[in-house]
Amino acid sequence: MNNAASPAQAKETILFVGFNQDAGCFTCGTSAGFRIFNTFPFKDTFHRGTKAYLKITIMNIEFDGGIGIVEMLYRTNIIALVGGGDSPKYPPNKVMLWDDSQMKCIGELNFKQEVRGVRLRKDKIIVVLENKTYVYNFQNLKMAEVVETSSNLKGLCAMSPSKDVCVMACPEKKVGSVRVIHFDKGNKTLMINAHQSSLAALSLNSEGNILATASDKGTLIRLFDTDTGSQIQEVRRGSDHADVYCISFDPVSRFLACSSDKGTIHIFSIRADVHLAAQSKRDLCELNAANEEEPNKQQNLQKEDTSSNNTKSMLSFMKGVLPKYFDSEWSFAQFRIIDSSAICAIRDNKVIAISKEGNYYLADIDPKAGGECKKIQQRGLIQEEGAQ
Repeated sequence: MNNAASPAQAKETILFVGFNQDAGCFTCGTSAGFRIFNTFPFKDTFHRGTKAYLKITIMNIEFDGGIGIVEMLYRTNIIALVGGGDSPKYPPNKVMLWDDSQMKCIGELNFKQEVRGVRLRKDKIIVVLENKTYVYNFQNLKMAEVVETSSNLKGLCAMSPSKDVCVMACPEKKVGSVRVIHFDKGNKTLMINAHQSSLAALSLNSEGNILATASDKGTLIRLFDTDTGSQIQEVRRGSDHADVYCISFDPVSRFLACSSDKGTIHIFSIRADVHLAAQSKRDLCELNAANEEEPNKQQNLQKEDTSSNNTKSMLSFMKGVLPKYFDSEWSFAQFRIIDSSAICAIRDNKVIAISKEGNYYLADIDPKAGGECKKIQQRGLIQEEGAQ
């Protein structure tokens, strides 16, 4: 329960925001601890070390420092924490594995450099440093893989959200390139030359068969097949430079959302053949169990597809004559927020945005007509009880 704000609470600042693997929850690392929220419907699930708990000792653990990274393991009690801010709870070069049911750290990983990012799976821990990405086995915390990367101050790394597929994507040593590793296919590895300039964001869809990337120019987002490395679609966020903070697939690979410092979240429609192929992969186990139904199921999938088309220039019919810009696919839906540093996700035809400025946004997407999304809710993350 939140208490009335005090002067001490008002000084609590947000250092980190992030979604869990299926975007069902999101986390906030703050100058005084961390908070866990349910995404939709919005709910402040619990917090540790916020000013309301400052210097209250729980099982000899005193929460009185900043947390710069908070990574959940799905909806379990296991959380990875990295210290941050002016007064970090833990050293920024350590990853602490926190078990909230036991209220204690159950493991730690130490490094010589500052930790830039962490990703968790039931079987793996990914730790991102500026020039290296480490893969550890969760069970024994032994290192299984190390990837040398180009400078990666943003801590870019993506893992397939599905519990049944294990694919990782991270920057390569070559600027603008991505290394993809299929851990469930004997560590099959390929390199994708995604952009000519440095990467700004990357994301994998649920089944790990589609990779989305954006460069530091922030104008184009490219989609690649992670099995072949071939480009399967390209969409345009805008024509001017932007700092892209997040790109995110919806659970069925039908939509892709992108947030940047421009304050507009763009929603793109993924081509029907692309997201139906992803759907087919997700349903493969079920189809194998009932082979006789497979033709009917594939037919039904095609009939039920309601993908919208992304917007194109009125001059796109002159493809090949005019510059490529005029044949670009633009977002079919948009949601405008007042903040300039937000992450985003899509669930159940709704777009969710969480900003480092401390706001939560929820809006409806019209899956057929697109256009401006209708805002449903906006509220602060650190505020008095009952404020909207």
